[in-house]
Amino acid sequence: MEKVIFDWDSNKDELNKQKHHISFNEAQYAFFDQYRILAEDLKHSQKEKRYFCIGKVDNGIVTVRFIYRGNTIRIIGAGYWRKGAKIYAEKNKIHK
Repeated sequence: MEKVIFDWDSNKDELNKQKHHISFNEAQYAFFDQYRILAEDLKHSQKEKRYFCIGKVDNGIVTVRFIYRGNTIRIIGAGYWRKGAKIYAEKNKIHK
């Protein structure tokens, strides 16, 4: 099995940190959450399919938008969005 590589645009990462308070480096850990949720981003898919990964990182539940190219996951956005946290809680039967 080929090793998966994470990739992102450093300028977009910096903008994401300022706007959503999470770096793409930290966001990649959502993919290692055993309870993560993967779904196709039907609203934003164009020539390439885009996906969501909703998973837990140190500071909470993060939603990561990404494109999958071969063995590379290219992160294009990430944030602590309520909708993602709600989906994660419902899917994993987490009660507050």
